[in-house]
Amino acid sequence: MKPARRIAIDQIFPDVDSGRFEAKRIVHRPTKVSADIVCDGHDVLSCTLYIRGPHDKSWTTVPMTNVGNDGWEAVFTPDHLGTWEYTIRGGVDRFETWLRDLKRRKNAGEDLCDEFIEGQKLIDRVLESAPTHVAKQLSHIKSLLMQSDGYTTACSTQLAFLMAEHADRSEDTWLDSPRRICVERERAAVGAWYEAFPRSWGSLGKHGTLCDLANSIDYISSMGFDVLYLPPIHPIGQSFRKGKNNSAHAQPEDVGSPWGIGSSSGGHMDIHPELGTLEDFETLRHAVCERGMELALDLALQCSPDHPWVTDHPEWFRHRADGSIRYAENPPKKYQDIYPLDFETGAWQELWHAVREILEFWIRQGVRIFRVDNPHTKPFDFWEWLLADVRRTHPDVLFLAEAFTRPKTMYRLAKVGFTQSYTYFTWRTEKQELTEYLEEVTTPPVKDYFRPNFFTNTPDILHETLQRGGRPMFMVRLALAALSVGNWGIYGPAMELQDATPREPGSEEYLNSEKYEIRLWDRQAPHTLAPFITRLNEIRRSEAAIRENSSPMIEETADPFLLAWSRHDPATNNHLLIVVNLRPEESRTNTIKLTPNHFGKPLLATFAVTDLFTGERSTSLLTDFKVTCTPNEPVIVLRISPNRNTSPADE
Repeated sequence: MKPARRIAIDQIFPDVDSGRFEAKRIVHRPTKVSADIVCDGHDVLSCTLYIRGPHDKSWTTVPMTNVGNDGWEAVFTPDHLGTWEYTIRGGVDRFETWLRDLKRRKNAGEDLCDEFIEGQKLIDRVLESAPTHVAKQLSHIKSLLMQSDGYTTACSTQLAFLMAEHADRSEDTWLDSPRRICVERERAAVGAWYEAFPRSWGSLGKHGTLCDLANSIDYISSMGFDVLYLPPIHPIGQSFRKGKNNSAHAQPEDVGSPWGIGSSSGGHMDIHPELGTLEDFETLRHAVCERGMELALDLALQCSPDHPWVTDHPEWFRHRADGSIRYAENPPKKYQDIYPLDFETGAWQELWHAVREILEFWIRQGVRIFRVDNPHTKPFDFWEWLLADVRRTHPDVLFLAEAFTRPKTMYRLAKVGFTQSYTYFTWRTEKQELTEYLEEVTTPPVKDYFRPNFFTNTPDILHETLQRGGRPMFMVRLALAALSVGNWGIYGPAMELQDATPREPGSEEYLNSEKYEIRLWDRQAPHTLAPFITRLNEIRRSEAAIRENSSPMIEETADPFLLAWSRHDPATNNHLLIVVNLRPEESRTNTIKLTPNHFGKPLLATFAVTDLFTGERSTSLLTDFKVTCTPNEPVIVLRISPNRNTSPADE
């Protein structure tokens, strides 16, 4: 019978559902692992982190440090993509416990003879299994313990090293099971997205092509975006095609919804003929890459009635009692132009692998980012299998979940493998709910597996605040999205040109929605917010606090409509304060009570302040930090730095 375990390992971090799912981290960034490791009595513990990369057969060890209150931690830096594993070992360090007590007795002036005998017994236990060359060294040290300078021998680094390296660990406690960490590339954590319909980038109302968009790519890249996301670029069905403004009756000239995928020209691995060819797609992808951006494609797992799968694989769809295929519905909404796939079909394996082939096809075309349409309407098991299977061979591929659904469903999708997710940001408009939501999605445990992507608008979502708030509100929502979390995005040019007209009162649908028709955008219009967006993305790149994706800290202000938050990077001491006016049609002035923790101790009397929009420089007291937001400047972004010209003694 084994002796009772004396050590317990609790509060493991990072840990998602006791190891059921992977935590998320970024390659080449230090990763901290911590745990509470407790033991009865007062013995000294020895705790070690074991890590193993995706291609490693053996474990690498990292000593854990006691950080107080039974907390232990260690840091490692993953150097390649994929799934890493870690586990923790904790044990009583009998030698270090003996040595600690020996020193105490020495300081108390006690006789140490009996303690040296105990030390020899500890060495004997190690000698039982030590290699010959180690045993020779330990035997010599053992003999020295009973000599006149035995205390110095006991405290030698050589003895400590040998005893630690060859200690008996058979009674140590291990973590119940290894935990996993999904290590992804930088773009998983930080990126600015721009959504564009290629067919609206032609001229004089003609159907635009992929090459037309390639020829205009400088417009998007000049604003500092990292990802160009395209809605579906596949052939669009004719049957039940929707007309302008989602009319159930299309006219001959109507172009239909890109999400009605599939026609006689092909399906998910084909390109709509009016957009161009695979060669044109490569032209666009090359133009995007040349400018340091990436191309993201939409993965919409649904079919128009004209999709080849409808004829070739009718068993992949749900059927009505009369045998006809059931079209998509979200009562009272009806989508006669879309057939949803049946992921519970008896032929589910063939369907799942067909989807996998779609992804592999576009990965071969150089695509490394996919925005997934409505993943919450497909089984979790399907996604867990699919995303893991892709990452086994393509660990650099990223997936954004367009899951506007219940919070716990969104979080489950993140756990099963989605890199990022759309969020409720669009509908969080008041100070308290914004504060609570920012804290929820940027702090553990949610932060360990869920990465929010704050989109200001989408082709489906024109929020009421934008409909009535005018240019100042557009600026506020842009700043909220761009400067509070690592990933953000806009649907353009609707956002920068402040398209704010709903289809009807109370609707979040755009009038003359680009989902159903080609739009002509005056991208050079004088009222464009492109310069403002450009500056936001410049700040994201230049300021380490945002570039390194630090969590926002909400700062205290008495005004119910001024929301202030800080972001701080301790490695560079880069500190930003962002303030937005949630009622931007009127000017508001108030004092921000800044959290002093980030500024060190003792606090300097004054701090240097740089306005990152105007370039204006000034000095300020942390205790009296006043800001004013106006309708013309409803957003304030300040860099706060120690003012080295003054000190508390100088004041």
